Amino acid sequence: MALPGSSRRQSANRGLVSRCTHHHIVVFLLTFFSYSLLHASRKTFSNVKVSISSQWTPSCLNSTAPELRPYELWNSNHLFPKAEEATLFLGTLDTIFLFSYAVGLFVSGIVGDRLNLRWVLSFGMCSSALVVFFFGTLTEWLHFYNKWFYCCLWVVNGLLQSTGWPCVVAVMGNWFGKAGRGFVFGLWSACASVGNILGAFLASCVLQYGYEYAFLVTASVQFAGGVVVFFGLLTSPKEVGLPELGADEDVSVEEDANRPLMSNDDADDDDRNYSIQATDTDNQPKAIGFFQACCLPGVVLYSLAYACLKLVNYSFFFWLPFYLSNNFGWKEAEADQLSIWYDVGGIIGGTIQGLISDVLQKRAPVLAISLLFAVGSLFGYSRSPNSKPINAVIMAITGFFIGGPSNMISSAISADLGRQELVKGSSEALATVTGIVDGTGSIGAAVGQYLVSLIQENLGWMWVFYFFILM
Repeated sequence: MALPGSSRRQSANRGLVSRCTHHHIVVFLLTFFSYSLLHASRKTFSNVKVSISSQWTPSCLNSTAPELRPYELWNSNHLFPKAEEATLFLGTLDTIFLFSYAVGLFVSGIVGDRLNLRWVLSFGMCSSALVVFFFGTLTEWLHFYNKWFYCCLWVVNGLLQSTGWPCVVAVMGNWFGKAGRGFVFGLWSACASVGNILGAFLASCVLQYGYEYAFLVTASVQFAGGVVVFFGLLTSPKEVGLPELGADEDVSVEEDANRPLMSNDDADDDDRNYSIQATDTDNQPKAIGFFQACCLPGVVLYSLAYACLKLVNYSFFFWLPFYLSNNFGWKEAEADQLSIWYDVGGIIGGTIQGLISDVLQKRAPVLAISLLFAVGSLFGYSRSPNSKPINAVIMAITGFFIGGPSNMISSAISADLGRQELVKGSSEALATVTGIVDGTGSIGAAVGQYLVSLIQENLGWMWVFYFFILM
């Protein structure tokens, strides 16, 4: 005799399979690769930091470049007198980007719940691609180096890139209900890690010709992706005449499949699922307010937890290739390729842990256990020997226990939080809640990037890892 909970999960899974159409697959792939391309352009910057640092400092200080005379003529266009100052400025740019990205997330979530998600996403992708091209390619072609210009461009880039995550999560929330959400969103949230791998691959392929071509390639691909999204993305099933989530299911399946994990067990039995971005103007609910979203149960707590976790995750994202080159003396292209293993671990971790959370019907215990193992893996990675195979294995394990919870909070749990019983009458809430969670996380990550560069400069890399363990 099957247990009641098991029966509900089986019926929910059958409902998930019955609802899946080719439109669902297209939406899954388009949102997946749109955010992957956004992350690829960010990863490019972290992968070419050594080359940029060399370009921004006098050539006579670079061991690979000949000393040219007269000194004043050949070095007048460089930004910094030594590499340490260039490295600190690169860390400052990371912080600037993340702060503007965090502010943009709070705004983009609100905008995404009020405007067409497809327009907002495609605009952000294409505009951000142009900014990346100006920052890394055009300035190098023109030999124009200016700190304030770089800062302004990176502020704008952070604001534009912030349109990505709230929009793609909201679109996915429109098409996929809670039936198997942990697994579906766990697999789908690998888009960030796939973007990191794609960015590292593209950068390593053209880096020998100059870092400006790494920016050129990723910006071109991202712009093309934005055009495809504009003409091909369907933001809601209603756009193609399909029923809303749960409309074609029986009541028992609907109750279990669409009830968020954050809701109480004694929730109203006749609850129905709803479309986050319903296009029916006759009964379209109003979007939830920003402060209303902040007051939803669990939003603030998960936002603060994500701030600590994203600090560590993005520190690996921004600084891992630089750390490998700086600490072990490995070539920049080799360090870029090796850093991919962190993202591979994150992909596997997010998928497996999401599936486990579906089976248990609980997210928090899975997160807590994974983060306890993350402490041990961080401690082990900080003592990794100068061996690429060993480093890659420990790096993948670390990515599994850090990237997995990070992906789960930013996707599946954000969807759970945005679909609580309290907002059933104001269904336009998911993009706003996602923006709050990810925006708070980005603030923590922004502070962390400055602290990482500061700790590394004064205390060394080992204390950076102690800081990660504390977080």
